[in-house]
Amino acid sequence: MTALRRCALVVFSFALLGVFSGCETMQSEDSLRRAAMNEAIRNEAPGNYFVGRRFYKVDYKMWGWVRSPGQPWSTAKLVMLNEQKVLAPDRQQGRLGTDNNYEYRLDGYFSGDRVYEPASDTIYPEFVLTGYEVRATNPPLIFSTAREADPKVRILAPPQ
Repeated sequence: MTALRRCALVVFSFALLGVFSGCETMQSEDSLRRAAMNEAIRNEAPGNYFVGRRFYKVDYKMWGWVRSPGQPWSTAKLVMLNEQKVLAPDRQQGRLGTDNNYEYRLDGYFSGDRVYEPASDTIYPEFVLTGYEVRATNPPLIFSTAREADPKVRILAPPQ
């Protein structure tokens, strides 16, 4: 092997090492954010409210994920929102989907009814919204990848 090839191989190896160590740093940052989020969830005050994460998808009409306080996102239900009492935040502002991935404190209740959503050909529980408050506009990701939260991607994977 010539000296030039050895030098190129060494440079390439260091470049790969830099790329992979950068990925490791990103992974550990995500892991730290997720750990902090899970700790905050465990410390949520109990009460008669819910926590919702808006899950806007261009092709679907469900509202998002709803869980009880203190429960992990893996227990959340993907819901259809009944807006007869209070409009959804984005609809109230006339800007559908602009709150994708926002986290809310939700007042309301599960009606016990189930609603068919034709684009996904699935039946979802109905959540009757009676009030809301924005908790975070850039919360940690609750999915395994950011692609799952992209409004244009037709993935309906549950949170982890």
